Amino acid sequence: MVGGTTDPRSAHTESPDTPSDGERYWRQNELLVVDQFVAADSLAPMIAEADRLRTKINRNFVPKIKKGGSVSYFDVMRDAPAILAFYRSPAFIAWLSTITREPLLLCPENDPHACALYYYTEPGDHIGYHYDKSFYRGKRYTVLLGLVENSSCRLVCELFKHVPARETETLSVHTVPGTLVIFNGDKLWHAVTPSEAGDDRVVLSMEYVTDQSMSPLNRIVSKVKDTVAYFGIKSLLRGTR
Repeated sequence: MVGGTTDPRSAHTESPDTPSDGERYWRQNELLVVDQFVAADSLAPMIAEADRLRTKINRNFVPKIKKGGSVSYFDVMRDAPAILAFYRSPAFIAWLSTITREPLLLCPENDPHACALYYYTEPGDHIGYHYDKSFYRGKRYTVLLGLVENSSCRLVCELFKHVPARETETLSVHTVPGTLVIFNGDKLWHAVTPSEAGDDRVVLSMEYVTDQSMSPLNRIVSKVKDTVAYFGIKSLLRGTR
């Protein structure tokens, strides 16, 4: 449990015969799913913040690519202290660094994706298969935390995609509240299946990097992508300021 304790692994246990989190991460080509990582009492304030931020949702639809709602890091920084504390937790970042074997850093505060909320609340909300391509000079890791899950949506992962001599393995993840998913964005081919009428799914997405710098060209490409596919022109202007 993170947020109420300095031990980021206290909400789940492993028997002596169970592979460690790090071992499972590397066995699955840099993907780890941990059930019940965050306990209910620590999740509650984050869920409440995600509910309050529904008024800030920017909805978008990019044909054949994605449809859904997003709330950027800028709104999280202003109105979601519990979520912000979770993202910035030194103990949590240290644990993630141990898992990934990289000294991880927070994304810069002008990156709307750094710590964002994604809402699947209308029929057909989804995101097609993609990699979380890093526009930074170093690696970028994605960490997802399930907050609300009353939907038919699933996070579908294809492990070892484009890895020679390895058969692709498909993993369907039900991101129930408290479920944590960690992966190397450049390695995991993944998607979210379409929602149905009456569905409600909210996921917290957090990004960590090994190098906070970005080339001028990549910065332009990243901002255009964020504006069109996620957070809208207002978010781009706020990030520029």
